[in-house]
Amino acid sequence: MPDPAVSAAFLTRNAVDALPAGGLEARLRAVAREGRPLRAKLGLDPTAPDLHLGHTVVLQKLREFQDLGHRVVLIVGDYTTRVGDPSGRSQTRPALSGAEIDANAETYKEQAFKVLRSAPELLEVRRNSEWLDMRMEELFRLARTTTVAQLLERNDFANRLAANSPISLLELLYPLMQGYDSVATSADVELGGTDQTFNLMLGRDVQRAYGMAEQCVLTVPILRGIDGVQKMSKSLANSIGVTEAPEEMYGKTLSLPDAAMGEWFELLAIEAPPAGTTPRDAKRALARAIVERFHSAAAATAAEQHFDRLFVDRRAPEEIDAHALPRGEDPVHMPALIAAAFGHSRSEARRLVTAGAVRLDGAVLAPEHIDLPAARLDGVVLQVGKRAFKRLQRA
Repeated sequence: MPDPAVSAAFLTRNAVDALPAGGLEARLRAVAREGRPLRAKLGLDPTAPDLHLGHTVVLQKLREFQDLGHRVVLIVGDYTTRVGDPSGRSQTRPALSGAEIDANAETYKEQAFKVLRSAPELLEVRRNSEWLDMRMEELFRLARTTTVAQLLERNDFANRLAANSPISLLELLYPLMQGYDSVATSADVELGGTDQTFNLMLGRDVQRAYGMAEQCVLTVPILRGIDGVQKMSKSLANSIGVTEAPEEMYGKTLSLPDAAMGEWFELLAIEAPPAGTTPRDAKRALARAIVERFHSAAAATAAEQHFDRLFVDRRAPEEIDAHALPRGEDPVHMPALIAAAFGHSRSEARRLVTAGAVRLDGAVLAPEHIDLPAARLDGVVLQVGKRAFKRLQRA
């Protein structure tokens, strides 16, 4: 393995915090003397079915540990999800069912492998239900490691307490449970976003209480979403999922504000274009690189051509799904047709027509022409918004 000082410098080069100072290099030297790889831990709670680009920032950092020959421990938090991480929360997170958590956990693992190397000597995947489904005696021992005063030092809890917002006992247990993950997996280092600093540092306290060497902590920046403002989140509709179609990935990336591009190049570890590249060409290069990473170079080329066809040449896609015109209805009421074709309500369909967001073969549908002969619509391309298309045909 590389020299510990060189490895530590490489791994911490774009981290926000590496705690304690010099700790990672010291741990790298210690495991080298022991003749074993470092155990680098990351926990992900499967609160939704999909991972997005924001998750891949820390996954990419984890991959760097693998590339240096170290072993990564990926913890799918099927038990901590039942509690709900209070990080950045102003209120208690809604609970998911066991079936939802289990389904999400499986997709998380599959999607994480798009970034991580899956060789057994480099990757260990665990569920924390393996150890958190513990006897009460063990829970009491864990609870003794930390005081309520320590937990209430956390900003999330302190702010909610000051605002008289409820905090459940389960939420107070969450940092302890995450810390016990580090005990159960003998973590040498734990990674997370900057919003996880409290939990990661508390993990050191929990390990010390169990007579273990304390883990090092490495935090990475949080990626802002395609709005360029808020943390990437599916609930904020500003995310790009790692399994999204190439055309969606490409198009969403081009909606990113120019000011946020530098951050995306850096945090997603994509080589920035040469100085002097126009913002338009830089953003296209970023979009191609993202699609290529999660799909292929051919998919990136096809996605760019698809985008140009729709938004530069203003032509319809080459392949469009068909939608049958309602049998026996003539004339056809367009709001009802739009609602059936694209899953909108009729009131939303009427609003889209009024807003000029509906086109027939590229021509805007006038609000006064909402009842059209079926013969006029047969074979026509119906477009709603910028990206939704259906080719109409008689049933």
